Amino acid sequence: MAYPEVIRVFATTQDPDFDCPWQAKNPRSSTGSAVVIGKNQVLTGAHVIANATFIQIQKPSHPDKAIARVKAVSHDCDLALLEVVEPRNFLHDVTPAELGPMPSLRDEVAVVGYPVGGEEISITEGVVSRIEVQRYSHSQRNLLAVTVDAAINAGNSGGPVFGNGKVVGIAFQKLNGVDNIGEMVPPPIIKAFLAGVAADKKPEVPAIGINTQNLENPFLRKQLKLHDGIAGVMVLSVEYGSAADGVLKPRDVITAIDGLPIANNGTVQYLGAHRTRFDVVLGDRYIGDRVELSLIRKGKATKRTVKLGAWEPLVVRSRYDQPPPFFVYGGLVFQLLTRDFLTTWDKWWNKAPKEFLHLYYAGQRSKARSEVVILTQILADDVNLGYGHLYNEAVTSVNGVMPRDMADFVARLSKAKGAVEIGTSSGGIIALDAAAVRRATPRILHRYRIPHDRTAGLPKRK
Repeated sequence: MAYPEVIRVFATTQDPDFDCPWQAKNPRSSTGSAVVIGKNQVLTGAHVIANATFIQIQKPSHPDKAIARVKAVSHDCDLALLEVVEPRNFLHDVTPAELGPMPSLRDEVAVVGYPVGGEEISITEGVVSRIEVQRYSHSQRNLLAVTVDAAINAGNSGGPVFGNGKVVGIAFQKLNGVDNIGEMVPPPIIKAFLAGVAADKKPEVPAIGINTQNLENPFLRKQLKLHDGIAGVMVLSVEYGSAADGVLKPRDVITAIDGLPIANNGTVQYLGAHRTRFDVVLGDRYIGDRVELSLIRKGKATKRTVKLGAWEPLVVRSRYDQPPPFFVYGGLVFQLLTRDFLTTWDKWWNKAPKEFLHLYYAGQRSKARSEVVILTQILADDVNLGYGHLYNEAVTSVNGVMPRDMADFVARLSKAKGAVEIGTSSGGIIALDAAAVRRATPRILHRYRIPHDRTAGLPKRK
């Protein structure tokens, strides 16, 4: 069976360099797969075109390529919509594929694409083996995914998965250490992404902004005054500034979300057939949507409506298509603590500084701090003499005040006069003279070939 609607994607990408955040790494080339789903519309994986500087597409058995660009992208659910720029009629002879319904367990599927090692289209067949919430490696979001026992290899990713002649998923990752086990983005998330693009809605997957605990222990349920037959999850904490801030409280028990009863193990029966995590319902919602939560608060039943917001953890997860924020002050290089920065360590989950890992896994936003500013390196100069050992530490204060976020930190230093004291998480104190720093900045930037002292968009010097 031919698949003329399945095309190949060629991307030139340039990733940020988190060791030297003022520059990017060398450009590299990669390939992926995609599927035509509408007039001049091509659907692929967000990871295929992340940080791309130039994109081309190629039809099956066709030597010519067309230039494409990203029309919309959701890094949260690993989907991207491309459109052809030149020649505009490149896809005029291709009949778009049709999106199908959610597959069922044991349904036969075919993963179609262009894996590395050949130029022609490849088809691998398998069956649906699991449907549940999985962690998307591209975004670290927990969203609904479908597992298939068909190979998804480099180059295959981003391509369609067909069932009964219709697209029932987009291949996006495979399980490490296991042969022929891959995962695909399912139809509900694909359709929500495309509908959001058509309605000009933000392509982010929203969040409630809570941490919860399952309630499988009978005595814990008794402590929460839960009657027999009542199940749910307990709210442990509410993230500052999140959708749930001011609506939910710690020790609230959420018994249902949008009418779906939540079991004591934190699962719901999704689409009437799939038991998986209760936050599965967020995968096809948008920022600004409202969800109704049934609660038990201090033993009494009540309901609350939450207006969904963006997912904003204290430590930023992977970011794409934008440079990392940085600020050079007196030769001290400051950045945001992000997952991308943590991955500069080999086996980062084990070898990155334990303080950073604790903030990544357990840190929570607060009114005092919504981002973690870190000192990542010291560019040696007379003005910072003696501070060379204080790198890879979090900033705890600027003149006695904890910086709220990167913008606040840069603003405080940019307008500082006289003596400046920067506190670090080890208890270190970096004392600098603001006037001396201003005089030293041009020579430091010139010496280390740094084009500017801060990322565009951060507060400017006063």
